Amino acid sequence: MSEQFTITLAQLNPTVGDVAGNAAKARAARAQARADGADLIAFPELFIAGYPPEDLVLKPAFQSACRAAIEELARETADGGPAMLIGSPWVEDGKLYNACALLDEGRIAALRFKANLPNYGVFDEKRLFARGPAAGPLTVRGLRVGVPICEDIWLEESEDYENVVECLAETGAEILVVPNGSPYARNKNDLRLSVAVARVTESGLPLIYLNQVGGQDELVFDGASFALNADLSVAAQLPAFGENITTLRWSRTGAGWRCNGPIAPVVTDDHADYTACVLGLRDYVEKNRFPGVLLGISGGIDSALCAAIAVDALGAERVRGVMLPFRFTAQVSLDDAAKLSKALGIRYAVLPIAPAVNGFEEILSPVFAGLPRDITEENLQARARGTLLMAISNKTGAMVVTTGNKSEMSVGYATLYGDMNGGFNPIKDIYKTEVFRLSSLRNSWKPDDALGPSGEVIPPDIIARPPTAELRENQTDQDSLPAYEVLDAILERLVEREEPLASIIAEGFDRDTVARIDRLLNIAEYKRRQAAPGVKVTEKNFGRDRRYPITNRFRDMGEVLPGPDEKLVSRAGQASAQAFDG
Repeated sequence: MSEQFTITLAQLNPTVGDVAGNAAKARAARAQARADGADLIAFPELFIAGYPPEDLVLKPAFQSACRAAIEELARETADGGPAMLIGSPWVEDGKLYNACALLDEGRIAALRFKANLPNYGVFDEKRLFARGPAAGPLTVRGLRVGVPICEDIWLEESEDYENVVECLAETGAEILVVPNGSPYARNKNDLRLSVAVARVTESGLPLIYLNQVGGQDELVFDGASFALNADLSVAAQLPAFGENITTLRWSRTGAGWRCNGPIAPVVTDDHADYTACVLGLRDYVEKNRFPGVLLGISGGIDSALCAAIAVDALGAERVRGVMLPFRFTAQVSLDDAAKLSKALGIRYAVLPIAPAVNGFEEILSPVFAGLPRDITEENLQARARGTLLMAISNKTGAMVVTTGNKSEMSVGYATLYGDMNGGFNPIKDIYKTEVFRLSSLRNSWKPDDALGPSGEVIPPDIIARPPTAELRENQTDQDSLPAYEVLDAILERLVEREEPLASIIAEGFDRDTVARIDRLLNIAEYKRRQAAPGVKVTEKNFGRDRRYPITNRFRDMGEVLPGPDEKLVSRAGQASAQAFDG
């Protein structure tokens, strides 16, 4: 019986649909694991397909390509190198599973299927996959390895939850290796650790939590993989937000298998949010093969932060800034936009839009004759800017980065044609108060892999200037916004927590203000449906998490919610209820 076991963790960045590319990454990582003398190399959830594959995974041609890649990798393990534990969609008996395959000695030595399928937030796996059984451990070079897949360790209080870890412990597993596709959200590391600690406590087994890294549409996966010894001490911690291949050497002790691996620092809070925005934009551009990006530089803080993120993600040579002034544009905005562009080192052009706006007004004059000027004419500025940015995008191939923050997009103050339409928005899930914090942070720090210059890149005047919210499409004077500290506090309770208005008012917020923000949030739903995708950094954003109907007559009136009257409900007996359910 061996007293040593060596596992390589491949915290890598797959691309959804790039089966050949993902297989090539796996092959290169295995070569490194072999050089390290590994017995086993493990990859994240559904690695060969990329995660999440969404409805792509339902295509028979895609399923076949994934299986062919797994079979080819299996044949290559006949070379005597390390076994591979790799995720892939798998069709068995006409059912599609989220699977993990053990490849060793030239064959597919074993398969394990995910038993617990998440169907909340960004996840939709119950519609895509069949549930697998709670199976026992795999045997790899004499070691019994339990392979619960992602949700299989997130215990859920429901009757249909399979306690996979309990099953593995009872059937002789010696160590747990958990492949994951766990998206980033602020402070999620603490939650993952608490879940892992609970499973180790219950099973008495060491646990390896292996997460993927990289951006996929609106999701960012932060990696930050880790391992726990059976006594709950940290056996290893991999870095966050970057690819990493680490080999861990485990030793058999009287208390089970134990490892003392590297412990990397993990970025948190605002530092993590900024890094996620950089990684999300970078991978969206790279994986969709855009040559670069362009954005409107207004001299305001939102576009300044987006420009800094873009340069950190792609390098200054791939970022173009365009100032599109009209007669209302202040000289200080022109000056600050120029300073920002110079500090970041990006290409920069000033294109006055008066001829375009005046041209629109002239074209519309027969229709508008006799009607008073109003917000309609103001919005022509945004439409002209959007048209010009898209024209530059069409001509150069560069993707338009949009710059609307979460606060203003929530209440409809981000214009469809200026702040919201385009290719991608790195601050879509960042409230305005955090925009200011991240801008100040970037002037004193940047991520380790950032490609932008160090030091002060966002002019302090931009950060210090008091924020103002212009009235936008379909807004009236009574819809003016409160201070952003108040606005963001109310929105966080409405959007993230789904709190009733009465609860928010009870916390001390002004009733009329809360009601007005709730109204604006509801009537802006149609705008958010048309917005560009953007990085997700909270548990609930306006991408796949919030699914409210555009046509919707319900309004919370802010009254104290009545309690249920249980006396009015007839309860069937348990036996008859079960008979009715079939």
